[in-house]
Amino acid sequence: MSQVTVYTTQHCPYCLSAKSLLARKGVTAIEIDVETSPQRLAEMLQRSQRRTVPQIFIGDRHVGGFDDLASLDRKGELDALLHA
Repeated sequence: MSQVTVYTTQHCPYCLSAKSLLARKGVTAIEIDVETSPQRLAEMLQRSQRRTVPQIFIGDRHVGGFDDLASLDRKGELDALLHA
């Protein structure tokens, strides 16, 4: 299974939704809280070119936010990415 990284903050409902969807898929994501670490926030900005959370990476591929993740799941493409 591919490594999944999720950049989050503690009070973000979309972050919770993303983690919940991934958990239903059997994925234990690496969660990086950007709220408590300016260095991690800078890392997220550099990797994703986006300022909002969550920012989700499957392997080295930037998936985007929760809406993007959910869209991949609805299209039936998420499982293939997770098991690549």
